[in-house]
Amino acid sequence: QVQLVESGGGLVQAGGSLRLSCVASGSTSRLVYGGWHRRAPGKEREMVATISQTGNTNYADSVKGRFTVSRDSAKNVLYLEMASLKPDDTAVYYCNAGVTYGRNNNGAFWGQGTQVTVSS
Repeated sequence: QVQLVESGGGLVQAGGSLRLSCVASGSTSRLVYGGWHRRAPGKEREMVATISQTGNTNYADSVKGRFTVSRDSAKNVLYLEMASLKPDDTAVYYCNAGVTYGRNNNGAFWGQGTQVTVSS
């Protein structure tokens, strides 16, 4: 089976930067497309950034120009580079990805979430 394991969250001051990583486990897994979502306290989950199989990216208006989503296909890793962080970016960040694995298997998976806290 496939698991998405996130890392890189933490506490940072406003204006700072963080890089989130999301690794697709499994010796036969291949991360095809993916994205990052977040859920702030008292709010619904929202899309932050996505990257397609062909590398096309899409961002929420609130993070355009500050966040960058990328993928390292050789390492099966999805990244979210976050710069100029604001207190409003405080949330639990989740990665999701379409993954192929085993013999002709594919599915969409979610990570467990990583906390990002931006202090003012």
